[in-house]
Amino acid sequence: MQHLINDIDEADFDVTRGGQVEIIGWLYQYYNTEPKEVAFKKRKYAETDIPAVTQLFTPDWIVKYMVENSLGRYWINVLHARNDSRSEVEIAQAYHWQYYMPKSQQNEQVSLKIIEAQKELTEVKLEDITLVDAAMGSGHVLVYAFDVFLQLYESEGYSKRDATENIIQYNLYGFDIDTRAFQLSYFALSMKAREYNRRFLTLGLSPNVFDIPEYTDLSVQDFEDLITTDQQSSDITRLLNAFHDGNSYGSLMHFTDPIDFLEIESIIDTKPGEHQLSFESIELEEKKHKLKEIITVSKLLCRKYTVGVMNPPYMGSGKMNDVLSKYVKRHFTAGKADLFAAFMERLRMFVSANGYYAMITQHAWMFLSSFEKLRQSLTQDTLINMAHLGTRAFEEIGGEVVQSTAFVLKKQNLTEYVGTYERLIDFNSQDRKEAAYLAAVRDQTVDYLYRTNQANFKKIPGSPIAYWVSERLVAAFQKYSGISESVTPKAGIVTGNDSKFIKQWTEVNYHEIERAPEDNTFPKYVPLAKGGSFRKWYGNNSYILALKKMYTPDEVTNSVRRGDSASYFKEAISWSYVTSGSPSFREYKGFVFGTAAPELVCEDRKIRFALLGILNSKVANYILSLINPTINLPSGYVTLMPSIINFSTNKYVESSISIARRDWNNFEDSWDFKVHPLLSHIADDNLSIWYYSVVLTNRGAKNVPIFRLWGVK
Repeated sequence: MQHLINDIDEADFDVTRGGQVEIIGWLYQYYNTEPKEVAFKKRKYAETDIPAVTQLFTPDWIVKYMVENSLGRYWINVLHARNDSRSEVEIAQAYHWQYYMPKSQQNEQVSLKIIEAQKELTEVKLEDITLVDAAMGSGHVLVYAFDVFLQLYESEGYSKRDATENIIQYNLYGFDIDTRAFQLSYFALSMKAREYNRRFLTLGLSPNVFDIPEYTDLSVQDFEDLITTDQQSSDITRLLNAFHDGNSYGSLMHFTDPIDFLEIESIIDTKPGEHQLSFESIELEEKKHKLKEIITVSKLLCRKYTVGVMNPPYMGSGKMNDVLSKYVKRHFTAGKADLFAAFMERLRMFVSANGYYAMITQHAWMFLSSFEKLRQSLTQDTLINMAHLGTRAFEEIGGEVVQSTAFVLKKQNLTEYVGTYERLIDFNSQDRKEAAYLAAVRDQTVDYLYRTNQANFKKIPGSPIAYWVSERLVAAFQKYSGISESVTPKAGIVTGNDSKFIKQWTEVNYHEIERAPEDNTFPKYVPLAKGGSFRKWYGNNSYILALKKMYTPDEVTNSVRRGDSASYFKEAISWSYVTSGSPSFREYKGFVFGTAAPELVCEDRKIRFALLGILNSKVANYILSLINPTINLPSGYVTLMPSIINFSTNKYVESSISIARRDWNNFEDSWDFKVHPLLSHIADDNLSIWYYSVVLTNRGAKNVPIFRLWGVK
């Protein structure tokens, strides 16, 4: 409490200046710090851990970006449908929406579709426009949306007092699984309403924000004396089954088949007789009250909203508890890899036709293959705008932990729509990203603002949201097939016990290592490609595998995966699976491959050299960073590279391999080491007796293992 009083500027609590919802949000986020740290150590998160581990307060400018470019954009559409002659820029400026990004110029066909869709908006009233935040947290989005709605009502001639009542009753909705977050949102909206209507707290109005209930003590048998139809029984059963795990599902909860809420509500409205009061009847009334709460929330979960805005919770599928994991896999197959992706699907379901939805999420969905189906489903809608934030979008998260993107989509299929994209990843702080975005709004010729037709994304393998790609590169993907036609990707060996089966080559008798064994043989030790540091063309040859032992049943465990033995020792291209920098590709002969070194078998020397030339080029580095901007590089992404084969470069590739081999062999950790390069130019008569006796004869190999030489007996 002392820190709360002394460390926070008193002005931050001044409601006349705004920002009070921010102080509430930050305080609550840090309130969850300790339980979050405890939960992060767990293999899987329990239901009670979910609020703490998924709580991340959204920066104020990103909230304004999302609300202005969704709710604000929808209202501009309404005004244009009413024949308002002002441009969208002029309207946004009139409302002081400084984060509003105007749309780019569209072709005639797209423009006609937009105009046609806007005709339906001529009769829209402000009371008809609804905004939902499906994971509202402490209410930051809802409070700013309140401010925007207030502007709209005032522009339509409403007083602040009347506008406040309408906003609370008709316009704003929110859900959360965290009771404390719900209480903060309820408080923040109530205080916001009280600011503009001093009688608000006496009006009997409540904000439409809800803590998703969870009741494990209800069953359909509790209401069997009141149920009169099979449909009532079926609907109540479905509701109770869903809300049995309400704190796990949250607003992901939805019902694929319609529920007759009127029929169920008739059960709740049944009153006990005057002379029928008893402990049983009192208990039944309590259960009816719980069922009423479930019905109220369910009806709102089943309705459509004009606009959806949210910062969804992040949680990888591996951390989900069994209940949540099964539900997500069953109902959100495209977004099952992460909770934020499941909410991308869910928010889309919330929004009505021609409405907008805006989110800030991790940017992984834009590129990774695990989200490809999600990207395909989102192409049914139109990506209007994206502020690609990258790292450090959240002030309190340093380093490269979370890479984010904020975006706005319209629930309308405009295939040829040219979206606007602000590439802010090179600005290394939250404040710099905000300043850069505002600069792009004012001057749309900045070099980090891109405009592209979203149809181009489908022309690139995997359909990544690669908005910055040039037309020439898109054309290359269309013209050339992937290199998968020239190579055969193979899975690497999993030993199940690396310390038992994998050794440095200096740890064993090198005479027992077969460097070029015949196919279908299993020598005692064979060379193993195991990734390693950045090194092109040749090298990182330091490990061997106890292959014979890998095929001895008594030596291996059930977790072993030997891969395709027919691909052992073939000529191949490999690289390090994990790299924080640029990938580096190398040629291998006579090796087997581990999981840290993906393998592309290519026995045609001419093609292999041509592919190595492509893969080790700056062009390939750019393309691979485009289709897979992560530190992991599986073979599936490499085979998507367009096969722009140029055999004329093979002589340079061969020379590069030769130079890299010579460089690798110049040092003692190579099994082909002969002599240190500093000694290679010394005349023989000046070499020491020790050099002749120990190194060249290998007599001291037991004492100096780093000088073992291949082929020396």
